[in-house]
Amino acid sequence: MERQNLEEGLQATLLESKRNGTGIDCSNTQSLSLPPPSSSSVTGMLVFSTLVAVCGYSCYGFAVGYSSPAESGIMEELGLSVAAYSVFGSIMTVGGMLGAILSGRIADILGRKLAMLFSEIFCTLGWLAIVFAKDVLWLDLGRLSIGFGVGLISYVVPVYIAEITPRDLRGVFTAFTQLMNTLGFSLVFFIGNDISWRTLALVGATPCLLQIVTLFFIPESPRWLAKVGREKEFETALQRLRGETADISQEAADIRENLETFHQGSGTRSLELFQRRYINFLIIGVGLVFLQQLAGVSGMTYYADSIFEKAGVSTSLGSTLVAIAAIPATVVGVLLMDKAGRKPLLLISAAGMCICLFLIGLAFCFQGIPTWRTSLLFWCLLAYWVIL
Repeated sequence: MERQNLEEGLQATLLESKRNGTGIDCSNTQSLSLPPPSSSSVTGMLVFSTLVAVCGYSCYGFAVGYSSPAESGIMEELGLSVAAYSVFGSIMTVGGMLGAILSGRIADILGRKLAMLFSEIFCTLGWLAIVFAKDVLWLDLGRLSIGFGVGLISYVVPVYIAEITPRDLRGVFTAFTQLMNTLGFSLVFFIGNDISWRTLALVGATPCLLQIVTLFFIPESPRWLAKVGREKEFETALQRLRGETADISQEAADIRENLETFHQGSGTRSLELFQRRYINFLIIGVGLVFLQQLAGVSGMTYYADSIFEKAGVSTSLGSTLVAIAAIPATVVGVLLMDKAGRKPLLLISAAGMCICLFLIGLAFCFQGIPTWRTSLLFWCLLAYWVIL
């Protein structure tokens, strides 16, 4: 399904290129001075719909960071062993894999709005299971449910935002997903050491409940409505997003033409990705995701408080500084992405993470030299989360 949406976007670009070879439509000179009003219009409904969509995305970052500040409280109150808590921390990844596998099909069958509603119901039920948990079973079921919901959110929210925004604003609006992810992550580190783990789980459920309520006030994705043949609702939704006075005729025609072209070429199979001409791109795409996980992202995040404690650093100080540094680091990354390029940023961040992890491991090896060890660990840990 993810490949399907990527192909739709690529074909939309190709169609536009064919119509406007150099960006100029020679068959209609009036279009040079009068571009379609909807091409770059930012309306209140568009901004509101984007905010509603990314609201639930903060649950992603909150869930990832939750197990760190909640570790000591859960283990003490419920008497969990290190192994049992490790299962609780990592089982969200299992749920995330299941959610990611089914996300494309669910989003195509139910629509983008219902898919988001579906995911937030799973997240809300998961957080409530943790809030009222009396034993490890309910903890694990709640964490698994959150993981499944997060797996859906991580796919459907960026797709929804990309489908409702004008082409020239798509990158800016989609970047809000990463910002909200970081805000959720920072929030759990800010308040996690000051409130109980049950209250913290209740805070995690708040944006999910907020999104469930506000989803009823935003339109469905126009592209999905056109895809399933609901023409009247398609035009109504597009008009709401672009404004009552906007001319949506050209954009509506472009969407229909793009979908028609896609359906004509939809006979291709996923196995064709494994052809020799695609193998390099496949290795790079899968390899980047694979290496990101091997870089210790989940482990360092899930058990940040324990790592700070073993490093001789105050968990409260370490968590607060990570929360403060994460937000501006994300903003800078988003701003530099288009200017510096993806590859240079990827190389710099990968090299920085590698150096930080090497120094962290080295510092833990020299247990008998506390004078510089604590300081080195603190700054390397902080740098790791900033680069991350």
